Amino acid sequence: MTPQDNGPGQGGGFDALLPAEIARKAEATGVAKAGMDGLRLLTLALLAGAFIGLGAMAATTLWTGTAGVMPFGIARMLGGLVFALGLILVVLGGAELFTGDNLMVMAWASRRITLRALLRAWAIVFVGNLIGAVATAVLVFLAGHHLLAEGGVGATALAIGRAKVELPFMRAFFMGILCNVLVCLAVWLCYGARSTTDKLLAVLFPITAFVAAGFEHSVANMYFVPQALLILWWAPEGFWAANGLDPAAYAGITPWGLAVNLVPVTLGNMVGGGGLVGLVYWFVYLRRPSA
Repeated sequence: MTPQDNGPGQGGGFDALLPAEIARKAEATGVAKAGMDGLRLLTLALLAGAFIGLGAMAATTLWTGTAGVMPFGIARMLGGLVFALGLILVVLGGAELFTGDNLMVMAWASRRITLRALLRAWAIVFVGNLIGAVATAVLVFLAGHHLLAEGGVGATALAIGRAKVELPFMRAFFMGILCNVLVCLAVWLCYGARSTTDKLLAVLFPITAFVAAGFEHSVANMYFVPQALLILWWAPEGFWAANGLDPAAYAGITPWGLAVNLVPVTLGNMVGGGGLVGLVYWFVYLRRPSA
């Protein structure tokens, strides 16, 4: 998903690329990703899953203890700002994120890659993101992050996980669409950026907006739900008593619950990022009019 550096023929100076130039760059980047060897692609996807998990961990920490203390909107906006750490690490550190890679449809629509190559890349990246996010959740749990604030962080993680698995299918689908419209617009702007500062600013506002609005990101959920599941399975009895929580109230947090959440959210992410951003910009800037 990492935007490639601006190269020869893509304009000089310090101004951001124009939209038509961004479209050509996004198309070329999609071709490069489709041709990447599987092991490299998987490794970069593992990193992206871990990076998004770190952003989700930061947001969980920030939201702990804000209820009744901080206005809802302010708390959500601040959570979005720290969650943006994940995409910042992906863009600047170099990694492959499934949601951003939905823009590869531009290369497919231009017939520069096959549908098989597109689906291969998406499948590898999705699996890699899942492994990276779950592994990060395990490390965070083993570090005892859920015990911070006398278990308040763990209570927040459980509440987030329960909210994810209880989402109705169609609501999760449409929330996934809206989420990845904003994520892919952030990536689109990064393709046109000339500097680290440009990329930071391009990421911050769209990502903050989707988190504040409560939209659904498939890779983030690969961290949020497993983290809640680990707490449900392995937190000591003292954790539950100290926070006045009943494990039975979180019975819906299961591996099946994660799968049920990921199906509509992932489909929505694909429609939002690939359809409403990627294909729309392809139609405007890259479509070859029929003779």
